[in-house]
Amino acid sequence: MLNIILPILSVVLGVVLVLIFKPNKSSNLKLLLAFSGAFLLSVTVFNFLPEVYHHNHDKPIGIFIMAGILLQIILEFFSKGAEHGHVHLDKNSVKFPWLLFVSLSIHSILEGIPIHAHDQLLYGIIIHKLPIAIILSTFFISSKIGVKKMVLFLGLFALMTPFGTYLSENFTFFTTYFYEISAIVIGIFLHISTTILFESNEGHKFNIVKLSTIVLAVIIAYFI
Repeated sequence: MLNIILPILSVVLGVVLVLIFKPNKSSNLKLLLAFSGAFLLSVTVFNFLPEVYHHNHDKPIGIFIMAGILLQIILEFFSKGAEHGHVHLDKNSVKFPWLLFVSLSIHSILEGIPIHAHDQLLYGIIIHKLPIAIILSTFFISSKIGVKKMVLFLGLFALMTPFGTYLSENFTFFTTYFYEISAIVIGIFLHISTTILFESNEGHKFNIVKLSTIVLAVIIAYFI
């Protein structure tokens, strides 16, 4: 049940934080993004990746991981990098952002498929979704898209990861190809998390606060 509830609550929490605190300090958000990126990468490397290779030593697993990286690059062509903290949409537009929604939905459904078999992965995903929900909420509130469309977008976005979990637990296809799909998700996570870490390091300058945040995320991920 937590596999369903926690990803939804992560998005809801992000929206609530924006409505209550109206965060306007990008530095704090970048720290949160850096933490989420480091945590997701660590969970993937410490737990998710070894388990997938443990159950399948064949070369195709590596191919599926690379396919996941390429798939995420394609999705970001349409989402413009919203998965790692960017929303490049016209604030004056009143149209529902279908391309952004579809690309984020594909990403979210895929990440929901292996959750039921990996408790640590669940934590990585909810920590990853929180800053994304904050960024999306901040953009929609400042745009002219309208409250109804904003609620529809964020509501459906919150449901996509649980929907992926539902598919995984109820359809034979996802059971049969569970490790291949998991390898694709690993590729997606590797691309997203490393991109977040690279982008959070502005101008490649040394930042002790950001470095400490990243190290803390790695340590927490290791011990959970």
